[in-house]
Amino acid sequence: MNRAGAAEVVTLPALPFVSVVMPVRNEGEFIARSVGSVLAQDFPAERMEVLVADGLSDDGTAQAVEDFARADPRVRLVPNPGRIVATGLNAAIAIARGDILVRVDGHCEIAPDYVARCVEHLQRGEAEGVGGPLETVGENPRSQTIALAMSSRFGVGGASFRTGSGLDRLVDTVAFPAYTRDVVRRAGPYDEELVRDQDDEYNYRLRNMGFRILLAGDVRSRYYSRSSIRSLGRQYFQYGFWKVRVMQKHPRQMRPRQFVPPLFAASLIGAAVAAPLGRRTWIPFAAVAGAYTAANLAASAWTARRAAGPGRLLLPVAFATLHLSYGLGFLTGLLRFAGRWKDRTGRGDFAPSAGGRALRPPPLGTPEKKIP
Repeated sequence: MNRAGAAEVVTLPALPFVSVVMPVRNEGEFIARSVGSVLAQDFPAERMEVLVADGLSDDGTAQAVEDFARADPRVRLVPNPGRIVATGLNAAIAIARGDILVRVDGHCEIAPDYVARCVEHLQRGEAEGVGGPLETVGENPRSQTIALAMSSRFGVGGASFRTGSGLDRLVDTVAFPAYTRDVVRRAGPYDEELVRDQDDEYNYRLRNMGFRILLAGDVRSRYYSRSSIRSLGRQYFQYGFWKVRVMQKHPRQMRPRQFVPPLFAASLIGAAVAAPLGRRTWIPFAAVAGAYTAANLAASAWTARRAAGPGRLLLPVAFATLHLSYGLGFLTGLLRFAGRWKDRTGRGDFAPSAGGRALRPPPLGTPEKKIP
């Protein structure tokens, strides 16, 4: 109340225009759910557009998006001849009209208030990029078991957006972030050399410029896990493989946990090669394999408390697939990119421009900051 007794009027910031950008390829099985969840947002329809960058899909994904576009003028199909996520994001961002850009993948569903919550956190100035915890789910016993492994600290280490609680905190990266237009303009395009891990590289670049990435507990989404061990192994092999290239461009981006799978894979390979050389040379292999098996079985038993049915018996295999695939991919990347340690070229090599400040990210091992 003011002195005259009249109610004070609180002026809230005008709602920004939001561009949801979706890089997809061969998501025919999920595209209706993912785009449908975006169109079902409780954010005003006239303040939002949906740009779906299709990477030359051959499973009907583009046709499904065109059907959405005919029914809803907010949806637009964007050609992505580069086929990978980075080129799709850059193509969509280049024509996006939004004051805020929200990335959503074709293999997920976002909560009805996802966009509104992201906008709220950004308008409050809590961070320059925001995302939320990712609920990984499966649609059959096998994929449900894979989802459990991907949500476990034993499976994916300290990836907060996969294993984090509902507490708000500043983190290294988030899954499906929202950024202000100014941040995207300053950071430049995604690194189109990176087939995988382009989001980690981009968020590191933002942090290196002094920007903050917020994991907000009220920003919720659901990710559908791979449906087979083979596809899970291929996915994590690529993560490990391309992580090497990110490391070469930004050495300080690495965290100690990311070296554990390649060290484990290398120790297994080394011990296995040495085992036939003498009567006692098998001992290192047995020790490494035995210690990992014991840890795997213990973690599987602990994680299986949240599972039901025979699918949980696959947990040790899912954990081993995550670790060995990532580790072998990383080792393969070291060989493949052996001559490129001084080559930091590519879209990811940008100079800091955050208000004239060049702030370094926290050193390795620095705890994530809690937001009061």
